[in-house]
Amino acid sequence: MSLILNIDTATENASVCISRDIEILAMEKNADQKNHAAFIQPAIKRLHLITSLPLQEIDAVAVTAGPGSYTGLRVGMATAKGLCYALKKPLILINTLQVMALASIKENEGQHMFDTFLFCPMIDARRMEVFTAIYNQNLQAIADPAAVILDENSFKQQIEQNRIFFTGSGSIKFKNILLHRNAVFSTAQHHAGHLAELACKAFEKDQFTNVAYSVPFYLKEFFNQAPKVL
Repeated sequence: MSLILNIDTATENASVCISRDIEILAMEKNADQKNHAAFIQPAIKRLHLITSLPLQEIDAVAVTAGPGSYTGLRVGMATAKGLCYALKKPLILINTLQVMALASIKENEGQHMFDTFLFCPMIDARRMEVFTAIYNQNLQAIADPAAVILDENSFKQQIEQNRIFFTGSGSIKFKNILLHRNAVFSTAQHHAGHLAELACKAFEKDQFTNVAYSVPFYLKEFFNQAPKVL
């Protein structure tokens, strides 16, 4: 059984929760992206008061490591690492796009021919660029995380063969240029509870990262040339 503090400040909506396995014991949310830094520490204190659980009793800290907002990623990572150092607890890093895809999968469970659906989370990276990936219903990557400049031909091969759920802040602008019978634009919103489910699986497999050398997964930093066009 795992008791995990989960921190998500990667995108426009931040949240933190304490989970026991995949059960959410308490959660705090913040929708003001400019206020994530001021939100995070008081929110963790409120979780302590709500659950009456001393932070020393948690087994690990999990954080959405990116991609996402540069500032938001730094806030989440610094908070998670600071707690791990102070409490001597292991750190779990989860890709933000996986968390977003899980939220879409959960919201759309039970759809007809569900096994033919793919899930494409998108984080707005300004102009027509997004951070994105494509996953199947088992969260296996069909297209790896990448910085992509959207146009009407993006994901052409995948969408001809599968229905795809597009979600996240970046999907809004894609909806304006993509007209295809297999495109479904979802309003699914991820939160720290979805992070908790993935963190629980990582904990069970001892998938921890070195606290000292852990850094945000900015994604775009690894692209010295123009981003991909899929």
